[in-house]
Amino acid sequence: MAVWALGINHTTAPLDLRGRLAFDSAQIVPTLQGLRQSLTRPPEAAIISTCNRTEIYCAGDRAEFEPALDWLARSGGVSGAVLRSHSYTLEDGLAARHAFRVASGLDSMVLGEPQILGQLKEAVRVAQQAGALGTTLSQMFQRSFSIAKEVRSSTEIGAHSISMAAATVRLASQLFEDLAQVKVLFIGAGDMIELCSTHFAARKPKSITVANRTLERGEKLAAQLGGTVMRLADLPERLHEFDAVISCTASSLPIVGLGAVERALKRRKHRPMFMVDLAVPSDIEPEVKELQDVYLYTVDDLAHVVQTGRANRQAAVAQAEVIIDAGVQSFMHWIDQRDAVPLIQQLNAQADEWRQAEIARARKLLAKGEDVDAVLEALSRGLTQKMLHGAMAELRAGDADARKHAGSAVQQFFLRKER
Repeated sequence: MAVWALGINHTTAPLDLRGRLAFDSAQIVPTLQGLRQSLTRPPEAAIISTCNRTEIYCAGDRAEFEPALDWLARSGGVSGAVLRSHSYTLEDGLAARHAFRVASGLDSMVLGEPQILGQLKEAVRVAQQAGALGTTLSQMFQRSFSIAKEVRSSTEIGAHSISMAAATVRLASQLFEDLAQVKVLFIGAGDMIELCSTHFAARKPKSITVANRTLERGEKLAAQLGGTVMRLADLPERLHEFDAVISCTASSLPIVGLGAVERALKRRKHRPMFMVDLAVPSDIEPEVKELQDVYLYTVDDLAHVVQTGRANRQAAVAQAEVIIDAGVQSFMHWIDQRDAVPLIQQLNAQADEWRQAEIARARKLLAKGEDVDAVLEALSRGLTQKMLHGAMAELRAGDADARKHAGSAVQQFFLRKER
């Protein structure tokens, strides 16, 4: 059984490429089906797709990196050569180690951030729903969750980490003298926006507005924040009202275009706007960044901010790696044992067949009135002969080398002294 992974992340691929290869949660089930059908024998599979990574995890008879990479390139409309230059492939212990590090937050842009664990659990849930998850991947992911829990409870890997949400507020504080005078617009109502808006609400801005495609969900978030809600369709006409705009939706196309921002700036008489695009693919057209009086930050732009305190946590990283190493060894031992399962099942089946045959023979003899002790003696002799027949045949057949190897095996299997 081979376990393997293929992916790109914030350290290997630019934001644009990550956006092209990002899958909306509603797409994952049919996407998994397409992936499995593109390979020789449909393997166990799961896909995790976030703003910082798109990764495929598979388990099957053998790794099929090239077909999987070609399929992923086609899915994103990029060339195979481009994807190869930005992707990584991992197999067996290295694939398991990577999954454990991802779950523990060691492979995140924000070292130790906990959000990735929830995203990984959701990816596993969707894979189960799609019928794509089997025993091997289930075991690996369940172990990754346990390891992540141990890492977070026994090390300080997450201590003092700066989240994307906190980094957004920090940048806004550097631009605006007083956040209490700032009108903030949040586009979207998902987990990231909810987290980000909570950080902003704690600074008591002048107003908070939520724009979301689903008005009901937007109203719920706005009520929690003491803010108001607006329809996404009204965004072009009302964009000028807001000093800070933070967006994170699952849209495959930009929601805020260059023209809308230009018109908003004109109506604002070029008072500065602070904009943060936390979405992948982008919610805000990249060209907006070139405008004067607009301060646009993407997830990659926030990277240097969230690294604060990373050096102080290197000791915790070393502790976490020890926990992960032990987890990898345990998982690979489990894999090795799994490889022997078919042979063990065959041995048990063969032994049971012999047992049933000898019991049936003994019952017939007893029914004929044969002596019980004689029947038991025959039963034990019959079982012994059946069990030793193959070994005895190997010891008598073949050349000298074959008999020598057979002799060593017989001594190991049958002549061991119990300790």
